[in-house]
Amino acid sequence: MTDNLGVLETAALLRELTAGLIAVADFDEALDRLVRIARDAVPGVDSCGFTALRAGEPAGVAASDPRRGELDDLRHGPDTPALTAVRRREMIIAAELTGEERWPAWCARADALGVHGVISAPVDVDEQVIGAINLYADSPGTLTPRHQLTAMLLAEHAGLLLAAVRDRERATARAGQLDGALLAEGVVGQAVGVIMTQRGCPAPEALDVLRSAASSLDIPLREVAERLVLTVSRPRDN
Repeated sequence: MTDNLGVLETAALLRELTAGLIAVADFDEALDRLVRIARDAVPGVDSCGFTALRAGEPAGVAASDPRRGELDDLRHGPDTPALTAVRRREMIIAAELTGEERWPAWCARADALGVHGVISAPVDVDEQVIGAINLYADSPGTLTPRHQLTAMLLAEHAGLLLAAVRDRERATARAGQLDGALLAEGVVGQAVGVIMTQRGCPAPEALDVLRSAASSLDIPLREVAERLVLTVSRPRDN
């Protein structure tokens, strides 16, 4: 029964994680959602954090409990369960931090914050970003082999979802650059200006209107812009 319950809980966690991150296009927002979902969905876990590295350098943290964010932050020192997991490419568990000798300074900070158990699992996102998801328990001995399995599945699933978030983030940035180039183009920029004046809307919305018209008419964006500019610049009959 316990094993079945563990499977059901883990499946529910992965479904909730997918639903929470599937449409997110901001990496930091995705990390915030990830740690909150993991904290709420994994029994016995009292808080959750994420340690991110980009090109091998610390690249930020996310923490379900902001007071404990320093436990995930490598700027407070490199000897942490998270960095050990990343370096060794394997899950790290310390169900009882009292007497733990691998990270003495980190353990002292954890004890002061009421943390007495940790599991850190490495997360591969893409060629630039890696990290570790950190599950914390307030009571010693709470984290079990079942939590290790959940952490492993969580890390693998999170890596796939976060990679998709990074792809969407890059696509959004490229779209923004393209929009900037389009707005700088003479006739398209003029047409956008006309729509902004007519509708009282910002440039991105005006560009979307122009794109929608091009799609509906099945003609190139530039041609739609030329037609609009020609229409408004044509002298009106008295």
